[in-house]
Amino acid sequence: FCCQPMRTPLSFPPVSSGEPQQHHDADEAEKSLSRSEHFKKHQQRPTGKKSHCCSDCGKIFNSSVKLKIHQRTHTGEKSCSCNQCGKSLTTSRYLTIHQRTHTGKKSYSCSQCGKKLKIHQRVHTGEKPYSCDQCGKSFTHSSNLKTHQRTHTGEKLHHCSDCGKSFSTSQTLKLHQRTHTGENPYSCDLCGKSFSQADQLIIHKRVHTGEKPYSCNQCGKSFTQSSSLNRHQITHTGEKPYSCDQCGKSFGRAYYLTEHKQTHTGDKPYHCSDCGKSFASLRNLTQHQRTHTGENCNQCGKSFSTSSYLTIHQRTHTGEKPYSCTQCGKSFTHLNSLIVHQKYKLFHDINEMSQCRIFLILWKYFNNVTI
Repeated sequence: FCCQPMRTPLSFPPVSSGEPQQHHDADEAEKSLSRSEHFKKHQQRPTGKKSHCCSDCGKIFNSSVKLKIHQRTHTGEKSCSCNQCGKSLTTSRYLTIHQRTHTGKKSYSCSQCGKKLKIHQRVHTGEKPYSCDQCGKSFTHSSNLKTHQRTHTGEKLHHCSDCGKSFSTSQTLKLHQRTHTGENPYSCDLCGKSFSQADQLIIHKRVHTGEKPYSCNQCGKSFTQSSSLNRHQITHTGEKPYSCDQCGKSFGRAYYLTEHKQTHTGDKPYHCSDCGKSFASLRNLTQHQRTHTGENCNQCGKSFSTSSYLTIHQRTHTGEKPYSCTQCGKSFTHLNSLIVHQKYKLFHDINEMSQCRIFLILWKYFNNVTI
């Protein structure tokens, strides 16, 4: 087969002027516009370059969709609602995860305990793949690392609309807002007392159970919460790491230093909504407010200024006597009564001893001799 050159030129039908030509031009223009729009949309796809900036906090995102989802943390918008319980969530992904609480569906389960997989399994393995480049602290989840890094940068993106106070996470803002609304969603099923946080309820329940899971490794004393143990351990070490930069006075806790600094500034930021009286610390305001509301006994209605006084009073109803003398076994409702009893018993025992016996005890004590 041999290719021969084309002798007859290709011919096209003549293009007529007028309306058909205009239609052709319009079609071409429409196609060109369509291609231009597709190209613009293609350019807007995530390329790793971050060009979408939040006007509220300045955070930058690589797509408008991610920016829109982020802005809901500022506006509080929750556009996705659960059709079973009505709960609203910010994204469809969170809605899907939430709906599993109704269906019980757990698509990926831990082979060791049956809980949700992947991130959960790090509880068993101890794996913490996300590390802070400033202090080296490690975390199981990237979101926990991001939250932690704000302690270094001081970044606080979440603002209270009532008082303007800022917080590093939406969860801490939510807990704070309950101080304005008075919401206490967690109730004790034994005494009915309500709390704003779940962990406060867990600690409170130990009052009823007597559980004290945190023990001092130096003296064996036990506590209901880890913060109480940490405060106690300072009594052994004498450590006071928080110092006032104006007078040099040192404190065992940062909270006490903050309170102390207000003696220099005269600042009293905490105000009583009932009488207008101002206080330098939230602790003093809380104690003062009980003079208006009172801590009330649910059996006789008697009011007390502090929860510790109410606890001691309630023992008159329950008959509980948690403090016992190790020598005679006698029990008391509060610690002060036990201390007074032990002092009296010691004085009584000394009076019963002969002078020779007392002299022998003192001699051995001062000469470090075991009795």
